[in-house]
Amino acid sequence: MDLYKVIIIIFFGFVGAFINATVGGGGLITLPALLSVGLPPSAAIATNKLAASMGNLTSSLTFFKAGKIDIKLLGPILPFVFIFSMLGAWTVHLMDSELLRPLIIVMLIVVLVYTLLKKNWGQLEERKPLDWKQGTLFVAGIVLIGFYDGFFGPGTGSFIMFIFLIAGFDFLQAAGNAKLLNFISNIAALIMFLILGEVVFTYGLIMGVSMIAGAFIGTKFALSKGTSFVRMLFIIMTVVLIIKNIYDYWFA
Repeated sequence: MDLYKVIIIIFFGFVGAFINATVGGGGLITLPALLSVGLPPSAAIATNKLAASMGNLTSSLTFFKAGKIDIKLLGPILPFVFIFSMLGAWTVHLMDSELLRPLIIVMLIVVLVYTLLKKNWGQLEERKPLDWKQGTLFVAGIVLIGFYDGFFGPGTGSFIMFIFLIAGFDFLQAAGNAKLLNFISNIAALIMFLILGEVVFTYGLIMGVSMIAGAFIGTKFALSKGTSFVRMLFIIMTVVLIIKNIYDYWFA
């Protein structure tokens, strides 16, 4: 492996993980980096899952130590997220995931507009006990996003955080809980890619180590800056995701 390729995947792995640590969207940086060093698209996606899983585990542990992950709430949901994410990764081979892109663009715009209109939303915890109907919708939404992450992926972090914000979590709590769910869905999809033999371990492990560093520093930075910083980053990354998906749908 050439030295310049190592430098590229280390640098962009770190930067991607720093951003991805709180609100997601790091794949917009890490995936093109893997493509730029010569990996075919399928191998780049699979290898990115390996590296991202390492970064997401680091973020999850850091958020957990800071008390920003509700294990009691998420524990019963995690197996369903795992199963549905694996089903999503398997479904990729049955139908074209690009069919979802127009719907994803609309949903991301809804998330953005709603967040901008509710200026104080997510600044303070406003959680209330969910009734049976609300709880069912909450769990169903998270599980379906797990399927989506395995099947397609872009915007997963934004969608998971949006559900937690609606449920009354503040931005830091939403980010922490979303990161654990994202880690579980990544692992499920990664297992499917490993079965298919798509993962390039040399690139994935090198980028993964840099993403561990980026995720740790990014999470610590977000925790020190508080909910206002996470809200700003959430809005910025949602805008970037909208632009990227529009470009991919109409021009790519």
